[in-house]
Amino acid sequence: MAMDVIDYEIKGAEMQFVEVELDPGEAAIGEAGSMMFMDAGIGMDTVFGDGSQQQGGGFFGKLLGAGKRLVTGESLFTTVYTNHAGNKQRIAFAAPYPGKILPMDLRQLGGTLICQKDSFLCAARGVSLGIALQQKISTGFFGGEGFIMQKLEGDGLAFVHAGGTVVRRELQPGQVLLVDTGCVVAYTPNVNFEIQYVGKIKTALFGGEGLFFAKLSGPGTIWLQSLPFSRLASRVFAAAPQAGGGGREEGSMLGGLAAGGLLGGILGGGDDD
Repeated sequence: MAMDVIDYEIKGAEMQFVEVELDPGEAAIGEAGSMMFMDAGIGMDTVFGDGSQQQGGGFFGKLLGAGKRLVTGESLFTTVYTNHAGNKQRIAFAAPYPGKILPMDLRQLGGTLICQKDSFLCAARGVSLGIALQQKISTGFFGGEGFIMQKLEGDGLAFVHAGGTVVRRELQPGQVLLVDTGCVVAYTPNVNFEIQYVGKIKTALFGGEGLFFAKLSGPGTIWLQSLPFSRLASRVFAAAPQAGGGGREEGSMLGGLAAGGLLGGILGGGDDD
């Protein structure tokens, strides 16, 4: 299937969105819930899988494409946005949490990119969304976030979202980088991805960094994020009052005493007198 060539503009700083311009007949695919706004001449169509099998391949091909998405934890369906008007139309896709939107030109990356399963935002019609299972059994058992990843294939544009600040590193042949598994956003297929044990059980238990690292070996290109969503979510949950974290008075010693109960204990004791 031929790729649609789309023009785009990324707007914003911390909470970004990408605005895509579609010529008549062109289309983009997006994850459910990622659309921000669109011109009236754009039509929406929910399809099995990623839409790349809609013109050929039959029902089995469509079912296979949808099944790949299900394995990565995504919905069975994606939404295809097609320009049915006679002039250019624009549509915008918003990032789900603070970070950066990365435009990935698959043509320049050799046609394939491996990325974390929840990082895909949208793409030009014709980009195929598949799965990339790590080959080593140790990665499967201990890789956590890095075990099942998405594979983007084609020669069009895809947009990937990452949390916090993003850094792109070019690894030379034999160069090795140890990374927290959640901080790996994407890498080219020639990069070797393994899971490495931290080494010292004391460091693993009390260092707060977990038991395993992602070991990335060059040559190839990697993208890293400073704020994985899992880390952000765990901090928010830990700070929530239901989880025993601080409420809105957490910066006030008086509020902490009142809620935690020195004052409550005194007042409670006073009731008994």
